Amino acid sequence: MSVASHLGITLQNYDRQIRTLIPHYDEMLDAAASAVPPGTRRLLDLGIGTGALSARCLRVARHAHVAGVDEDADILAMAKARLGRRATLIHGNFVPAALPRTDAIVASFALHHVAARATKQALYRRIAGSLVRRGMFVLADCCPARDPDLAAAQHAQWRAHLQAHYSAAQARAFLDAWKGEDTYMPLETELEMMRKAGLTPEIVWRRDAFAVVAARKR
Repeated sequence: MSVASHLGITLQNYDRQIRTLIPHYDEMLDAAASAVPPGTRRLLDLGIGTGALSARCLRVARHAHVAGVDEDADILAMAKARLGRRATLIHGNFVPAALPRTDAIVASFALHHVAARATKQALYRRIAGSLVRRGMFVLADCCPARDPDLAAAQHAQWRAHLQAHYSAAQARAFLDAWKGEDTYMPLETELEMMRKAGLTPEIVWRRDAFAVVAARKR
């Protein structure tokens, strides 16, 4: 399924409409980019999308080159237009693929497509294995609370954000569709898996159900 179909939007409107779907979108990507070490030379973006996060990272790491992976060929064309010669784009699925040796890895709204915990744990191990010593992995995603009452409150906050832009029925339809296709693991679960993989994670930003984690390779 293409990214646009998954989100229920048109690809041409992606960069504008994503802000109506994801609360604090720009703030979150800015926080993620800020966690990338400025001296990074090789940056891997898993699920690069339109290149919005990579573009921010390249402003922080001014001498970096991006390798970006995505299954959606159409959205890769948008990333190419945005990033130009500073990116090498790869059409494919990053979950089973061999990851290149790299200084830093970023992933925004991509890893929640990995549904099975064992598969995600294996991916975190491969991420750690591909990083150089003291390399950095940065995750930006929906990572709700483990407590069910807190998670329900966070879900309500997300629904309220959607209803500021869409009808109540449309907001409910978006959330129901994503719930059937995405797996939002609790933040504590993500941190536990990163530690088990050999990474040292720190929460660098958190708003409602959304978080940015910077995890250094030990």
